[in-house]
Amino acid sequence: MTRREDIEFAIRLKVNALGFILAESPRKVSLEDARFLIEGLPPFLSRVAVVVNPAAGELERIITSRLFDYIQIHGDVDPELLKGLPVKTIKAVSIAGEGDLEELGRYAEADYFLFDTKAGTMMGGTGKSFDWGLLDNLKLDKPFILAGGLGPDNIKAALAMTRAAAVDLNSKVESSPGVKDHRLLLETVELINN
Repeated sequence: MTRREDIEFAIRLKVNALGFILAESPRKVSLEDARFLIEGLPPFLSRVAVVVNPAAGELERIITSRLFDYIQIHGDVDPELLKGLPVKTIKAVSIAGEGDLEELGRYAEADYFLFDTKAGTMMGGTGKSFDWGLLDNLKLDKPFILAGGLGPDNIKAALAMTRAAAVDLNSKVESSPGVKDHRLLLETVELINN
């Protein structure tokens, strides 16, 4: 989320969580921007900091800001970073093929996994979906979040094909990077709720 009007619309749709990208991205917000955007949000609405290859000091700044309930970590990070954090952790796994799922064992400390699309060097935010069939035989002891090009045209199929406990919506419900298209967001959330 980058705009307060999009946040207010998402709240009216009763979404469960809002994500704030603190890493390099067309959707990047600073910690101070996030503080402004988060101010006055209702209780029980989760706030997620999205980072890529964070250093321990960056994680410490995010945690001490007390703005976030979850940290969503993309990239190849030391699994030790996930241990003992006072917020829930979501380890993002970028998938291009079956081999990309082999890293799950390294991140057993994560509270949740998020599966997103890998395209070249991009670890998400591509607007493309990966082959959800790769998740068919996956045995996990924790729920997972599905991401990667999800919107009104494919959300029903995504939910029917996977065992995702939650979905992460982004580029397919935008009119431009960081600007949510309220019609697409509404349509997608209604399909999820139905």
